[in-house]
Amino acid sequence: MENARSRPEEVAVPEGRPPYPPFTLETARQKVQAAEDAWNTRDPHRVALAYTPDSVWRNRDRFVTGREEIVAFLTEKWQREQDYALRKSLWDFHGDRIAVRFQYECHDADGQWWRSYGNELWEFDEHGLMRRREASINDVAIGEADRRIFGPRPADEHGTDIPLH
Repeated sequence: MENARSRPEEVAVPEGRPPYPPFTLETARQKVQAAEDAWNTRDPHRVALAYTPDSVWRNRDRFVTGREEIVAFLTEKWQREQDYALRKSLWDFHGDRIAVRFQYECHDADGQWWRSYGNELWEFDEHGLMRRREASINDVAIGEADRRIFGPRPADEHGTDIPLH
């Protein structure tokens, strides 16, 4: 009988996040919607699980590495960006990469509403976890009456493109 000392060490299998690359049009759309849904929870710990433990980000002028930094970054972000609501749209995909356009709205502590426009480039590992994220984002002040994004996207609007402005 084999004892614990003579057994080979168990290799931890990374958690997976289907769908997995290489992406098809359908699986790329699923990945984009899953990301939108997760970010709209505003739960930094839940969102961070979609990224590799050593994931690297560029978000505007900030560089983030690893899940702990992702959680800290998102915690700070959603404290500052109140009532955050996001829409993402697939732009293109190839192999293990996806490009998206997005818009989100939020207000600051003074009550000023903002619409943020951006593009993201994503790269995934074989387990469907994002290992690289690059985000370029611009902000436009809007009046509360100009808002058009109210909470998570209803299921019947999944896949609907977002207007330019």
